[in-house]
Amino acid sequence: MDADWRIYSKRADFNAIANRFNIDPVVARVIRNRDVESEEEIERFLYGTLDDCHDGNLMKDMDKGVSIISEKIDAGESIRIVGDYDVDGVTSTYILYDAIRCLGGKVSYDIPHRITDGYGINVRIIEQAASDEVDTIITCDNGIAAFDAVTRAKELGLTIVVTDHHEIQEMIPDADAVIDPHQEGDAYPYKAICGAEVAYKFIRCLYKYRGQELEDRKYIDFVALATYCDVMPLLDENRIYVREGMKKIAETDNLGLAALVRQCSLEGASITGYHLGFVLGPCINTAGRIGSAKEALLLFLEEDEAACASKALALKIGNDDRKKITEDGTALAIETVLREGYDKDQVIVLYLNGVHESLAGIIAGKIKEHFYRPTIVFTDSENEELLKGSGRSIEDYNLFEKLSEVKDILYKFGGHKLAAGLTIQRDELDKIRKELNNRADLNEQQLTPKLMIDVPMPLRYVNMGLIAQLDSLEPFGTANPRPLFAEAGLKVNGLYIYGKRGNVMNISVTDSRGGRFMVMTFDPEGVIEDIKKWFTEEVCDKMLKGAYTGVMLDIAYQPQINEYRGERNIQFLLKNMRPHTA
Repeated sequence: MDADWRIYSKRADFNAIANRFNIDPVVARVIRNRDVESEEEIERFLYGTLDDCHDGNLMKDMDKGVSIISEKIDAGESIRIVGDYDVDGVTSTYILYDAIRCLGGKVSYDIPHRITDGYGINVRIIEQAASDEVDTIITCDNGIAAFDAVTRAKELGLTIVVTDHHEIQEMIPDADAVIDPHQEGDAYPYKAICGAEVAYKFIRCLYKYRGQELEDRKYIDFVALATYCDVMPLLDENRIYVREGMKKIAETDNLGLAALVRQCSLEGASITGYHLGFVLGPCINTAGRIGSAKEALLLFLEEDEAACASKALALKIGNDDRKKITEDGTALAIETVLREGYDKDQVIVLYLNGVHESLAGIIAGKIKEHFYRPTIVFTDSENEELLKGSGRSIEDYNLFEKLSEVKDILYKFGGHKLAAGLTIQRDELDKIRKELNNRADLNEQQLTPKLMIDVPMPLRYVNMGLIAQLDSLEPFGTANPRPLFAEAGLKVNGLYIYGKRGNVMNISVTDSRGGRFMVMTFDPEGVIEDIKKWFTEEVCDKMLKGAYTGVMLDIAYQPQINEYRGERNIQFLLKNMRPHTA
């Protein structure tokens, strides 16, 4: 896909930073591009430890919430944790439940069902807790907008402590304690943390309040999973928790998590952000999408190794099945978009018959990436008169604001700038599509993906030492993407396809000083399509035969080390390309 190439233009004395921290100036530029500026911030980014993380007692109402739960533990009152059905919710629930249980608390848990309950704590869950003679409820990864549920809890005489990380609405619920770093008057210095981290801070403060020690690395494997999978920025303390948590996962003492690591063939591997977000995390999420999130929680609470292996295998199989269903649903979605001409719309709105509603968000995200358009995917709901939708958006389109503009024709909706959920009357589908497109106001530049290049850097500058320094900037993810570089005006010597399925291509290029390099891609079809579009089919055929054509390209790439049969070599991975213009 064509992209709008842009180079970061953030300024600093890169040589001074390089000398101060003994790093390459290129690495100094990459760090500055992540909005890391002061020496203190750079020090924490490069070498931060758990000791550099912030004190949870700075959060508003933390002392109040901790005092309440401590008293309830001592009094033997029944405490119930209410989480959410995604990775952040499951891990938050596990942290609170396990820690309070270890403190001798009489504790239970509940997690809403995605289909029958929807997101977060609700009146049904409150009334069930009251029926079970629960005295106190703690929410995690939800609750900050649960006004009806909290009101009902107070009517029934329950004590309720909210721990959450989501943005505050116009008011906060009338709970006994509300712990959320986003609320007004909160002194916590870093707001962009996940629900599991709020829960973790709560537990650390609770242990300290009770004069008990909590081992420094306890639960950080779960905090790392939640932080990465909830797409939190990998800066400040988030970066520390994920980096240290990845190490902990490799040697976790939780039997269930260890079993999941084995089932995903990661035993003995060096865990990376990719493994968190695209291997382990989806297995946990699948439980909440297809069945019940409690299945994932039960894995982490299991103390029998054989049972752990069985439960982990079930999650792995469920995720493999989910991936196949998602692939089929995505293929159907692309086919529908092209057949109906929705790819010409500024906002893609489509209905998929027979697709499970829990997969709508994943498919919407894939369609958004494929066509680079804000996308809403609707599926059938339990109510035949209603359609449930999930939307994913691009940077220049605030999905929540645009849905707010048409809220009069929505049954209900919620979300934020880049993601939203909504429900509509079935017969309003065409009207929603028309209204959103009439109000879209997006131009061609906004509908072109932006490619942010860290440094224009010749291929010849790359060496093993530089790659090692760049790799030390892991974990990569939100707000800290893997560094991207580019070189302009490379002469193409030929295109060479290989691999058992012909799914790998090397592009042989020569730089302005006569140096020859190979740039690899796993998308030969995409390269061939672009070469034909830019330079004609005849020129492409010559390049595939290794004949010189005079074609020059600008190449955006990521350097990496390839290890094969004991040998280590520098490899350049193609991320984008465009015709070179003088």
